[in-house]
Amino acid sequence: MSVAKKKPAAKASPATGMRLDFIYLPSKDVAKDLRYFIDVLGARFRFAVDGMGARVALVELGDAPPHLLLTDHLDDDRPVLIYRVPDLDKAMADLGRRKWKSTGTFEIPHGPCCSFIAPGGQRIALYELTRPQAAASFEGRRDF
Repeated sequence: MSVAKKKPAAKASPATGMRLDFIYLPSKDVAKDLRYFIDVLGARFRFAVDGMGARVALVELGDAPPHLLLTDHLDDDRPVLIYRVPDLDKAMADLGRRKWKSTGTFEIPHGPCCSFIAPGGQRIALYELTRPQAAASFEGRRDF
């Protein structure tokens, strides 16, 4: 007689509700890379902003996120995966119980954000969309 094994109860996951909205891509020349993504890859232009000592351009390569942010202000050549979470404080608390270590919290135009580096060196950030109108304020802007 075989005994059916019970599945372990699902744990609440910090990943519940996460959505990959953006990939920050380091660039040594944002204007040149922007032209390549648009002219060669067919990306849709969303904005190109030059301010506060950094250049950032947003392009879309597909119909849905993640959208690509080309930027010259990252401190190394690794991309950063930017995930939206429904509640940043809750996600950080959940991850903290799992021995996660934040590398810093900061604000992006869309809301509060927290970044970390996985043991394998991957860069990840979580943000909560508290200012949904932020995207519209940059839409179509072309500083360079």
